[in-house]
Amino acid sequence: MSYMNHPLRRAAITASDTDSEERRMLAGELYYGFDPVLVGKRDAAKKLWAKLNKMDECLADDPARLALLQELFASMGEGVVIESPFRCDYGKNIHLGRNVYFNFGVTILDCNRVDIGDNVLFGPNVCVYGAYHPTDPDLRTEWGPELAKSIRIGNDVWVGGNAIILHGVTIGDGATVGAGAVVTKDVPPRTVVVGNPARVVKHV
Repeated sequence: MSYMNHPLRRAAITASDTDSEERRMLAGELYYGFDPVLVGKRDAAKKLWAKLNKMDECLADDPARLALLQELFASMGEGVVIESPFRCDYGKNIHLGRNVYFNFGVTILDCNRVDIGDNVLFGPNVCVYGAYHPTDPDLRTEWGPELAKSIRIGNDVWVGGNAIILHGVTIGDGATVGAGAVVTKDVPPRTVVVGNPARVVKHV
């Protein structure tokens, strides 16, 4: 049975709901990730970051590289440096502040809004996952619905290499996320968190 006609989908959407899958995605509701509009937007983002990743010999302030970043992201302050390779889902749901630095291999699944403040440092291979799936296996396998929640990272935050930040998390100003940490809940300002799941080990 197709996604559009599946009874679980019909049950999840009210009769008056005629909005797009993108609206549902950004509202944190069940949505279908293979909707043609969403696929088209992901493809457009992929073309931009793929081109960006081929420019790894360019200087960070190269005008062509800067133009690609401005086209990829929803908003971006001055002094942003993105090392290659970088990957994201849409790009247009990512808002970057000033003096943001992403080391090699950062991945952002921006199926919902991702806000990153000023003076934020990401180590290598940091992953930010706004997307997730239902835990009910029947619902998950029958028609493949997805979910997404927004993520907010405050100012003056350092995220160590290979850390993972999950959907719905807010990281407070001045926080430090240790290398390899898996952040499953909010991080208070001016704290250091480590481990899986991440826990506070220090206040600064």
